[in-house]
Amino acid sequence: VQLQASGGGLVQAGASLKLSCAASGRTVSKYVIGWIRQAPGKEREFVAGISGSGESTFYADSAKGRFTITRDNAKNTVYLQMNSLKPDDTATYYCAADLPQYVVVTTTPSMYDYWGQGTQVTVSS
Repeated sequence: VQLQASGGGLVQAGASLKLSCAASGRTVSKYVIGWIRQAPGKEREFVAGISGSGESTFYADSAKGRFTITRDNAKNTVYLQMNSLKPDDTATYYCAADLPQYVVVTTTPSMYDYWGQGTQVTVSS
């Protein structure tokens, strides 16, 4: 599975951004797709994930109520709508794919097998 993230940018606090993750390869719709972010000097942090069918989603506490993950399997694309952005959301955002065996949505970054390049999100105060 190949992944390409896009949609990052520089915004002010309170603004919105929509990230996209374009996937290619066989049976992409079987894969959980997650968004993981990493700020300078910090560990990777799971943000949101969506099951292959799109029926199940999971959010980090920091994302609940502000971020929404969706997917369009016809377009092999996963989206992350981010509203009410805060300076603490500043990070490089990566999309990643996993084919989990025991969970519906993978929430541990190290368990993801395939990664795209990151897209930078910078939120100014």
